[in-house]
Formats: sequence, structure tokens, C-alpha cells
Amino acid sequence: MYRDILAFSEIRKPEVLEKLLQALALQVGSEVNYNELSGLIGINKITVHKYIEILEKGYIVFRLNSFSRNIRNEIKQNRKIFFYDNGIRNMIIGNFNQLDLRVDKGALWENFLVSERRKQNLYKDTFAKMYFWRTKQQQEIDFVEENNGKICGFEFKWNDKKAKIPQNFLETYKAEVRVIDRNNFREFVKI
Repeated sequence: MYRDILAFSEIRKPEVLEKLLQALALQVGSEVNYNELSGLIGINKITVHKYIEILEKGYIVFRLNSFSRNIRNEIKQNRKIFFYDNGIRNMIIGNFNQLDLRVDKGALWENFLVSERRKQNLYKDTFAKMYFWRTKQQQEIDFVEENNGKICGFEFKWNDKKAKIPQNFLETYKAEVRVIDRNNFREFVKI
């Protein structure tokens, strides 16, 4: 993986790329801040942005931007970064433990669902726009899809916990929100 990325890009310090990938792998499913990453890795924000674009072009990671229609308390600028493949993510952090032994199973579940939905949307040319949604008050929807003017939200749950759907999202966007769990995920990823 590293050899291919380094061969087709202008990355002069492979160890920086490796540190960036580790940081992204540990933050999967969480919002990513380029300033924090630059401080953590010791490179500037522009280089972080450039390296992430290279990783996107190599189909290692992809960005999911925040959904907003200018409601005052929505998060507008942040993004989450997901891996196309959980196996690559696990290899980067060196964790291949069984799922029942993992503390990151929620993040793995979210990454799996978002990446598989993205692959299906791209494969089937649905032209759906994909986001996540969060307010400053920490209300959130894991995955938002906009297609032909229709907005759908999805909450991902590994366990049988009851999902708390933010009422202001439902009312503001007249959106349908579904909970995706281990019982119904196949329908979600196959579209």
C-alpha cells in the first residue's frame, strides 16, 4: 500500500504518511481537525490536507463532510474520515483481535456501514450526497444521505440500544431517520 502511494505522489517522508494514517485510524468515526493532526504529526496543516487528498486518490480513505443548511447551532466545517476497508485500518493500528474483545467495535461498525454504502452509491451511480450531522449541543445523526431532494438519516447501533433521534433534525429537514443494526444492515448496504 505504502509503495503504491509513494510511487504516485510527491511524498518525501514516508514516516509522516505512516503517522498520519495511524492518527486517522485511531480517530475513525470521529470528527477530524487538520490543525490537531498537524500538531500531532509535526507537519503543517496544508501538508496534512495534501496527504489526505493523496490517500483519497489512492482509495485508502474518504471524507464525509458535515450536513448543514445554515441553522445557527449546526456544525458546518468539520469532517470525518473513513477507510474504504476495515482490514487496512486494523493493519495500520496492528489490531486484529476478535470483535468481542475490541473496544473500538462501534467505530468499526460505523466505518463498515459508511464505506459499504459509499461503494454501493458509487457503483450504482445514485448521485446521492453523503454527510454526517451534528449540533454544537452534541446532537447527531451518524449518516445523512441526500438524493433527489429527499433527506434520509441513519443511526448506527452495534448493540440493541435504543437510538435517540434529534427532534430538531426531523422537524427542520422533514427527514426520515432509520436505525441500522446487525439485524437490518444488509438492506442498508445493498441499497
